[in-house]
Amino acid sequence: MNNRLILSVIVIVALMLPVWVCAADMTREQIVELLAGASVSKPLDLSRKDLSELDLSKLDLRNAKLWGARLKKADLSYSNLSDTNLDLTVMTGIKLSHAIMKNVSIFGVHMGGADLSYADLSGSRIIATLDNADLSHADIRGANWGVDMKNQPMGQMRVSLVNANLSGADLSNSDMNHAMLRFADLSNAILVNTNFHRATLIGADFKSADLSGADLSESIIKEAEFSNARLTGIKLDQVKGKDSAQGL
Repeated sequence: MNNRLILSVIVIVALMLPVWVCAADMTREQIVELLAGASVSKPLDLSRKDLSELDLSKLDLRNAKLWGARLKKADLSYSNLSDTNLDLTVMTGIKLSHAIMKNVSIFGVHMGGADLSYADLSGSRIIATLDNADLSHADIRGANWGVDMKNQPMGQMRVSLVNANLSGADLSNSDMNHAMLRFADLSNAILVNTNFHRATLIGADFKSADLSGADLSESIIKEAEFSNARLTGIKLDQVKGKDSAQGL
């Protein structure tokens, strides 16, 4: 009988353990209450906090420190994160649809599969993994997602957008030099004066995109699709794989 009781306790503990392990450090209600008293001079410090799977949608987080926070599968859609530092945060499976992220910094982060549709990322600085992410209709104007050739102590760290959905996005005047955009969907995107110098664009879809003044020099465009794209003033010096590209 005692053995059965002990076994039952062990089973109960085993079932409860994942809840304890995965529980966030704070609740939405606690964060909302603390944000009310936060300011630019006295920001709410959430750095390194575990905020996994929390509903943080529609919150103004401009007065919060989120550096190194754990935001796995958190919902920050329609939130305001302008000018925040999200370097080294954990953002796998995060929801940022319609979020305001002007001038945000995201460095050394894995955001594969993230939902950034309709997000405002204008002026942002991002060096992260965004493979399979949804960036459709996002505002990425004037963003700097390219390699900093003057600061490479750890090698060429670059943004990765493999299989990412950038359809209808606006990347005008953005820097995407050396970016990895293999099989990315850029159909109907606005790419006016976008810098794709030495970018990997294998199999990328540029159908009906506006590439006026875009710089694709020394990029790899093997099997890329340019049908019905606007190509006025595009730079294609020393591109690789041009023979297999469609619509040029």
